[in-house]
Amino acid sequence: MNKKDYYEVLGVSKDASEDDIKSAFRKLAKKYHPDVSKEPDAAEKFKEAQEAYAVLSDKEKRAQYDRFGHQAFNGNMGGGAGGFDFSGFDFSDIFDDLFGSSFGFSNRRTSSNRGRRGNDISLSMKITFDEAVYGCEKEVELEHYVECDKCDGKGGFNAETCKYCHGSGTITQEQRTILGSFMSRTTCPYCKGVGTSYKEECSKCRGKGVVKEKGKKKLRIPAGIDTGNQLRIPGYGMPGSNGGEAGDAYVEFIVGEHELFKRDQYDIVLNLPLTITEAILGCKKDIPTLYGNVTLSISSGTQSGEKQRLKGKGIENPNNGRKGDMYVILNVITPNKLDREQKDLINRLSKTDLETGIEFSRFNRYMRK
Repeated sequence: MNKKDYYEVLGVSKDASEDDIKSAFRKLAKKYHPDVSKEPDAAEKFKEAQEAYAVLSDKEKRAQYDRFGHQAFNGNMGGGAGGFDFSGFDFSDIFDDLFGSSFGFSNRRTSSNRGRRGNDISLSMKITFDEAVYGCEKEVELEHYVECDKCDGKGGFNAETCKYCHGSGTITQEQRTILGSFMSRTTCPYCKGVGTSYKEECSKCRGKGVVKEKGKKKLRIPAGIDTGNQLRIPGYGMPGSNGGEAGDAYVEFIVGEHELFKRDQYDIVLNLPLTITEAILGCKKDIPTLYGNVTLSISSGTQSGEKQRLKGKGIENPNNGRKGDMYVILNVITPNKLDREQKDLINRLSKTDLETGIEFSRFNRYMRK
């Protein structure tokens, strides 16, 4: 059977360094590993890469290969006609580094006793429009995970070496296929990679090593917070393992609506209703803002939809302290109910020439065509 040159398989030159060879295999393993690749010949290419790396990463075997080629591993090396037998080669250091815990590989020698930080958790809190704009303090009740004081966070009593992994924290399995043998190492599901089990389970934490406690926490919510913004509470997430610190809690805010104001990031929009006479004659209107009432001047001949800007009357940006603006949208309201006197006045007004402005001129010119 014709076999590819090992250097060609890994895509490296014959004078490649150990780091070059390892890096090349990492790329191929990530691309062709049967658990991640959907290519039809992935398993075969992965096996080729495994075999090439098993030889070229070993100085003695590499020297034999450089001198005799594939013939160096036929017969006397246990590979038979098929070539080098790499089923006993330990690839765990590559797989641990490459795939991490998402593929179930765990290096007991370096990580089982190392403290691991707990996962973060997320919570949601509803606050009013005013609470978000001006800031406030809220006291919230949180469930806090703490180490079980009965078993000191171990989860049980009378420790013994795990009988399934024999204290290694991992279980090695061999998978045989038509393309050869694949060795995989996974975290022991019985001791969770610790290598130790307990004869007696803790009755308080039920073997988890942690218990829930409810506690009240006072939060200072800064002015300008908006829906979707988060506030971090250190140490109120899931507990760590092996003495690792707890994760954090993130509170996500849901801000209620205001009766009059609409929010556009840090700007405020107010729809101001005007009567027909106020729009025609002009007037002064007292309007609310986030910082008290102000008097707004409405010029005569105001059209519905016109906008006035009040600089600095918006919401404070919690990141830089600058305030947004307030925009007043003038909305001329046409009355739908009139008394007799009002109708008489409107009729008298309608007999005068009200068709002023460029809009009327353009429309009348078109109709006369």
